[in-house]
Amino acid sequence: MTKKDWEKIEMARDLLGLEQKATLAQIKDAFRRMSKKHHPDLAANRNKDESQVRMHEITEAYQLLLHYCENFRYPLFIQDESLDAEDWWLDRFGQDPLWGKNKPE
Repeated sequence: MTKKDWEKIEMARDLLGLEQKATLAQIKDAFRRMSKKHHPDLAANRNKDESQVRMHEITEAYQLLLHYCENFRYPLFIQDESLDAEDWWLDRFGQDPLWGKNKPE
C-alpha cells in the first residue's frame, strides 16, 4: 500500500469517527450513525445539496474501508509472538502436573 492509500484510509477513518483500530461491526455502526445524521431525507434543517455531498463522502469512506478489510488477511492459527507470557507458559506447560494449572498443592 502506498502512502497516498494510507492517507485515504486515515481520512475515511476520521470522517466516520473511528479509532485507530476498529472491527468490521464498528465500521458498519459508524456508517449507519453518520448516515442517519447526514442523509438528505432526514436533514430537515440543512441544505439538501450539502447533505447529498456529505452523504456521498460518507458512503465513499465506508466503501474504501470495506474494501481494505475485504483484502486483509486474518491469521487462522495462534502465533507465539501474539501470546502474553502467561498464555505462552500455559500453551506449553498447561497440562503438565508439576507446572500447569492443575499442579498438586
